Parts: sequence; C-alpha cells; structure tokens
Amino acid sequence: MKSIFRKFSAWGIMATLALMMGWSVESQACTNLIAGKKATIDGSTMITYAADSHTLYGFLDYYPAADHKKGDMRKIYDWDSGKYLGEIPEVAHTYKVVGNINEHQVTLAESTWGGRHECEDTTGRIDYGSLMYLALQRSKTAREALKVMTDLVAQYGYCSEGESFSVGDPNEVWVLEMIGKGGKEKGAVWVAIRIPDDCISGHANQARIHKIPFNDKQNCIYSKDVVSFARKMGWFNGKDEDFDFSLTYCPADYGTLRGCDARAWAFFNKYATGMDRYLPYLEGKKGAEIMPLYVKPNRQLTVRDMQNMMRDHFEGTPYDMTQDPGAKNYFDVPYRYRPMEFKVDSVTYSHERAIATQQTGFVFCTQMRSWLPDAVGGIIWFGVDDANTAVFVPMYCCINEVPECFREGKGDLYNFDFDAAFWVNNLIANQCYHRYSQMIPDVRRVQQGLEDGFQAKQMQVEAKAQALYQSNQAAAVEYLTNYSLNSSQDYLRKYQQLAQYLFVKYLDGNIKKEKDGEFERNAWGNPVQPKFGGYTQPYFETIVKGSGDYLKVKEVEK
Repeated sequence: MKSIFRKFSAWGIMATLALMMGWSVESQACTNLIAGKKATIDGSTMITYAADSHTLYGFLDYYPAADHKKGDMRKIYDWDSGKYLGEIPEVAHTYKVVGNINEHQVTLAESTWGGRHECEDTTGRIDYGSLMYLALQRSKTAREALKVMTDLVAQYGYCSEGESFSVGDPNEVWVLEMIGKGGKEKGAVWVAIRIPDDCISGHANQARIHKIPFNDKQNCIYSKDVVSFARKMGWFNGKDEDFDFSLTYCPADYGTLRGCDARAWAFFNKYATGMDRYLPYLEGKKGAEIMPLYVKPNRQLTVRDMQNMMRDHFEGTPYDMTQDPGAKNYFDVPYRYRPMEFKVDSVTYSHERAIATQQTGFVFCTQMRSWLPDAVGGIIWFGVDDANTAVFVPMYCCINEVPECFREGKGDLYNFDFDAAFWVNNLIANQCYHRYSQMIPDVRRVQQGLEDGFQAKQMQVEAKAQALYQSNQAAAVEYLTNYSLNSSQDYLRKYQQLAQYLFVKYLDGNIKKEKDGEFERNAWGNPVQPKFGGYTQPYFETIVKGSGDYLKVKEVEK
C-alpha cells in the first residue's frame, strides 16, 4: 500500500512545501518481513505482510485455477481506486491463488514508497496490485514471478508509484523494487536482489536497495536501463558501481527514515546484534551508515516469531510507543490516531509509526516448505485488522473455498456484519485502544490460546494430509480445505465471545470482578461492586499540571 510520506525530490522540497501549504502527505502504508530458509528453525521460507489502509476492508482473495481460450482477455482494475485500466490477453492456464500465495507456494507482497513524482505514469495498463495477482496466477517459482512482472510492465506499462515487492517460493526469497518512467518511455526501471538463505530482510514504504551488485547475475537482476534512465533524466552522472537505486529514485527524508525504515530496523534489532549502529541513519544524521537490505539473525526464527513481530510497537527500543507520554498518560496504549504530524508553537512533530497499526485491512505470514507437496507445504496464516489483536488462522494454499468469515462480500467498510471476521476483530481492537493495559491481557489469553492450538495441531494435520496425498490428492485437498474452514469457524466463534466479554467486563470504565470463570455475584445472585478502572498516575499528573488548583480539593471555609 502507499507510503505515509510521498517523496518528490532529493531533498524532500515538495514534501516540505506540501506541509507548508496544508496538503496531505499521508496515505497508505504496508510492512513486509522476510526470512530465508536457513534463517528459520524448520527450513521454511517466510514472508509477512500487513496491508495498511484507512479504506481497505479485510478479506481473503481467492482465484480458482482456470483454463482460458485463445483470445480471452483479462480486465485490469486499479487495486486502490477500482478504476478500469484496460485489458490484456489471458494465458492458457492460470493457477489457484489463496490470498497472496498460489498453489505452487509462490508468495507476493508489497509496500509502496512513491518515489520521484516525475516517474509517475498514468498511461500504463498495469498497477501494482494487479501485477501481484497476475504473477501469482502465472508463476510456479519466484524467478518466474519476477519475469512475469517485469515482462508485463515492459509490454503494457506501469501506472503505479514506486514499489517494493517481496517475492518468494519454498527455496528462495527476493526483493524487487520498481518505478515507472513518467510516460516518457513505456515500462519501468527496476532491480531485484535475492535475500541470502541465512538472512532476514524487510521493507516498509521506503526503497531499500541501495548499491546494485551488477556482476552477481545469480542473485541480482535488473532492467537494462536502471542506470542509463537516471542519467538521461539528470539524476545521476557517476560510475555504475557508485549508483544507488534508493537515493536516485526514492530519496529519503526524515519521515521515511523514522516512519518507514525504522519498521524494518525494528525487525533487525529484535533478532540481530549491533543494530544500534543504524540509529543515526534513522535520525537522518549526516554521514550515517546506511542500513543494509538484509542481516543475519542471531538465531533461527519460528512462524510464531514472524507473526509476533507483526505485532511490534518498538517495545524495548528508543522508539517504544508504550513508554512515551502519549501512552503513559493513557493506559500504555501504543497507538496514535492520524494525522501523524502535528504542530505545537509552530514547530512540527510526528508520532511514531510502528509495524502494528490500527488501520490494517488484513495481515498474513506465509510459510513455504520445499520438502512437502505444494498442497501441504504452503500455508498463509491469515488474519484481519490490526495484527496486534488479530489471530493468524491457517489457510492452506490448496483449499477449494474461502471461509465465510473471510469471504469477499461478507460485510464491507460501510456495512457491519457480526459474522465477518474484520468487524469482530475491530470490535475487539477498538475497545482495547481506549483501555489498552487493562484489556490486552484478556485478548492475549484468547488469541494465544487459538494460535497455540493451531500450532499444536499442525504436525498431526499435515501427517494425515500427506498420507492422503500419496493415494488420493483430491481427498487431501478436501481434508485441508475442511480443516481451514473449521479453524476459521473456531476462531470466529471464540472472538465473537471475546468481543462481548470485553464489552460487558469493562462497561462504563468499570472492571467487573470474576470468580471461577464467571462474573461474580453476591449471595442473592446480584452483581457485586466492580473495581473502578480509573486512570494512570501520569494522566493525573498531566491533569494537575494543566489545570493548576482548579480541581484541587479544598477545605470548606467557615
């Protein structure tokens, strides 16, 4: 999704003017985290994604496999606006796609960084969202997906802003970065780098590829004009080996360093040593060492590690959103409502922007495994709304239908449906945002119980699926479909109960007492006096500081 901050020039001049003129520079923003197969404890490759947007309704996309006749055309609609862009020829066969993973365990995800406004091309026929799903429907491997994507934009033009894509299969993961040519030439300039198997990576609305290893043909591919186009435009005049893709096409400003790259840094900092060395870079210090595209973790990661990282609010770092005055005054809530920037005494400030955020449409962690049949090996652990309060539910890449609670058309952003997962999650999350430190333990109990249960069943479920697959592949697919459907129903039922429980327990700022798993009653069956939720001590101190003696309890004069 689109970046919080749109970049316009090497020094962010236009962004500064936008702020001065009162224009909005906030938009949509997403986070991707990546782990190579030797960086994970079981040998999986993994990609996570939070689709963050204030107008995105969370559901699980589904495209069944299909055969197409010669002459069949595919209509292309812009993923963000719904605008019709044109049509392109279909291929003879398209693969099944469940969310952002296909039946061959290929995963694609993205984050938008905007980049130079001169590169925006409104004449192209392919937008970034369509590009992902076209590649998923037409690719058996990550390298095939890269070729499909780059060939499509070369032939039909690219009409989106600058974009980073995560592209993975059971054996390797790549980061592809792409930006258009402003209508001056058809297509896009791009570069793709393979993440080493023993490393982790991430991107979050800022171009992350700097120097290009042009001679490493096995692990780096790029458009033939990635440098020459920049020279033609007057943006670069040095030697090829000195070319910096990010600096050239997506020059950073303070907002993109602190609000975007800092999210990738949080992932690195959690699982690698020595990451403090990049804090000056995130603070925009002159001459600071640039944060690398990937690092080697200090231990191998699990699926739960990747999932929980999507719930991060910079806890335990200098940017910890539970520790600043905005949180300490208000139940340690690690959320800040938009707009991000604000002014006090004519000075501009900005809230932090963490990985977990309130305006998420959907979130996932894909697990891709080379030693299993594709139908069993590929999972998209899928959730909706804020990752911090969402549940990652196992959806196998082979399933023949989408659970009703995750289905497109089951509610929408303007129509509430208590049987739609998106709305149930929002009921829970939005209650927590107001009394976070009090409510989040109740959420964690149910959330972790569900995820622990799914994790505990995984080995047994997959053993049965593999046994079925050897003799009857269709039966294995049906079994995994039913398991995915039942898992989603179990989750939905327990989360519906949780939403109601939170509302009852914390009604009117009180906290109802519990005994033996039930709300406590007196000997005559009536409710007992609840605990008063109150406020935090820092909140009281702030009130007194701002009001002086206005609220002070005084002696009555006689």
